[in-house]
Amino acid sequence: MTTLKDARERWVRTGGVELCVAELGDPEQPTMVLVHGYPDSKEVWSEVAVRLADRFHVVLYDVRGHGRSTAPQPLRGGFTLEKLTDDFLAVVDAVSPDRPVHLVGHDWGSVQSWEFVTVGRTEGRIASFTSMSGPSLDHFGHWINARVKRPTPRRVGQLLGQGAKSWYVYLLHTPVLPELAWRGPLGKRWPKILQRLEKVPGGDYPTSSLPSDAAHGAWLYRDNVRARLRRPREDAYAHAPVQLITPLGDAFLSERLYDELEQWAPRLTRRTLPAKHWVPRTRPDQLTAWIAEFATGVEGGRPRAKATGRYAERFGGQLVLVTGAGSGIGRATAFAFAEAGAHVVAVDRDGEAAARTAELSHLIGAPRAWAETVDVSDEQAMEELAEKVSAEYGVVDVLVNNAGIGLSGSFFDTTPDDWRKVLDVNLWGVIHGCRLFGRQMAERGQGGHIVNTASAAAYQPSKALPAYSTSKAAVLMLSECLRAELAGQGIGVTAICPGIVNTNITSTATFAGADAEEQQRRQKRTARLYGLRNYPPEKVADAILRAVVRNEAVVPVTPEARGAHLLARLMPGALRALARVEPPV
Repeated sequence: MTTLKDARERWVRTGGVELCVAELGDPEQPTMVLVHGYPDSKEVWSEVAVRLADRFHVVLYDVRGHGRSTAPQPLRGGFTLEKLTDDFLAVVDAVSPDRPVHLVGHDWGSVQSWEFVTVGRTEGRIASFTSMSGPSLDHFGHWINARVKRPTPRRVGQLLGQGAKSWYVYLLHTPVLPELAWRGPLGKRWPKILQRLEKVPGGDYPTSSLPSDAAHGAWLYRDNVRARLRRPREDAYAHAPVQLITPLGDAFLSERLYDELEQWAPRLTRRTLPAKHWVPRTRPDQLTAWIAEFATGVEGGRPRAKATGRYAERFGGQLVLVTGAGSGIGRATAFAFAEAGAHVVAVDRDGEAAARTAELSHLIGAPRAWAETVDVSDEQAMEELAEKVSAEYGVVDVLVNNAGIGLSGSFFDTTPDDWRKVLDVNLWGVIHGCRLFGRQMAERGQGGHIVNTASAAAYQPSKALPAYSTSKAAVLMLSECLRAELAGQGIGVTAICPGIVNTNITSTATFAGADAEEQQRRQKRTARLYGLRNYPPEKVADAILRAVVRNEAVVPVTPEARGAHLLARLMPGALRALARVEPPV
C-alpha cells in the first residue's frame, strides 16, 4: 500500500524560505493541495492523501516554519496571511502551472486557505475549496461585530461560548511561555494527549519536529488574529465553490461561527461529522469520500446536486444499510436516508421488494443504491453479505437492523418452532447484523452508528405477545449493552421502540394456535385496526435519523410507546395490569 514515504519531494523557494513539498499520484490527474494546521505538519494528512492518490495528483507541503520547511527570519511578521498566500501561489505554480487546483485545509490550514480563496490574486488558480475546523478570520471578525452591535441574549451566549473555546488563542499571544511549553513538557506529552482526548491513532503523526513546529506556529496567531478581527476585510467573498465540513464535537470551534457563511460563500455545500477536531486522523475515509465527490463534481462541470433532506448535512455521502427494507419502516427509513443524500443498501428476503426500494431510493436522492436479497436469520448468508458490502461498497457508516416478524398468541399455544422462527429473525437477525457490520465499524476505527428496531412491546408486557415481546426485549437489552461496549470507539447504538405503526407486519403476522381460516380473519382485523390508527412509518424513519444525529439510546416513537415507557419507569404495576387485558383480535 502506498504511504506518504513513497511521495516525490521537491523544494519551492519563496519569500526567503524553502518549502518542503510532497506529491503522490499521477500529475496528469486534477491536483489536490492539502494544507495542514497548528501545531501540525503535512503528515497530519497522510491517511487522507494516500486514499486520494488513486484519483488525484495530491500535493502536501509543510507550512513555513513547520516540518522540513525553513522558518522566516525574524519570526515576527514572517507568518502573515499575505506571506502565506505567496507561499501557496509559489507551490501551485510549481506543481500545477496550467490548471487550477482543488484546495483542502484543516485548522490553520483552513484559516489561511480562506484567505487564498477570497483574495483577487488567486482567482482562477483554485477550482474548489474544502474547509474544516478553521474559519476565515475576516468572516469571524464580522461575526463578532454583528453580535457586539446587536447583543441579544442568544448572540451574547454565542460570543461567550466561542470565547471559552478560544482559551488557547489568548495563551498563544503571551510572549515566550508557549515556546517554552512546547519545547518542554507539552511537546513531549502532546502525542499522548491527542490519543487520550481526541482518540487520534498513533503512527507517523505527530512527527519529531512537533516542538519547533508549535513554537514557530505561535506566530500564525500573533501576526494575524488581532489585526484581522479588529479590521476584517469587506470583500472576503469566495471565488470558488466551497465545501464546509464541521466536526460536531470540535472542542475549539462553535458550529455557530458558520451561521451566516452563505453570504460570503454563495456556492456552499455543508457537511457535519460526529467527531472531534482532528478529523484528518480520526475520519480519513469519510473525508476522502466527501473531498473526492466534491472535487469530481466541480471537475465535471456538474457540481453535485444538493440533497434536500433535513439531515443532508449529516448523512450526505455516507453508506447506510437497512434490513427489512422491502416495505414498511425499513423502506421508509431507506427513503429518508436517500433523501438526505446517503448511499443506500436495501436488504430484504423479498428480492423484488428490495430492488424496488433501491430503485426508488436512487430516484429520491441516493447517489448510489443497491439491493441485496438476504434472510437475516441465515448466519452464513449474512456473513456473505457483510463480506460483499465491505468489498464492493465499503464499510457501513449507519446500520439499521430493522427486519422483523410478528407473532401473537398465548404462551402455551406458541410452539417451539414458533419460538425459533421469531427469535431467529427478530433477535438473531439483529445479532448477526451487529456482530458482522459492527465489527467492521470497530476495526475501521472511524466511528459509526447502529440502529436496532425493537418495539414498545420490549417494555410493555402482554398476555398475547409472549414470544414477540421476549424477542424485542432482548433486542432492547442487547442494544443497551452494545452501546456501553462501543461508546469508547465512537460508535453509537440506538434502540427504536415503535408502538402501533401502519405497516404490513400485521398482514404477515402469525397467530399461534389458530387454524388457517382464523389466521386470515385475525390478520385482516389487526391490519384494519392498525390502518385506523394510521401512524405512518415515515414518522418512525424520521425518528431514526434524528436519533442517529443526537446519538440517543432508547427512542419510543408513537404516543402510546412513549406513554408505556413512562409507565414502565414510574408505574410498572399499571403496565402489568394492562398486560392482562384481552386483545381486540
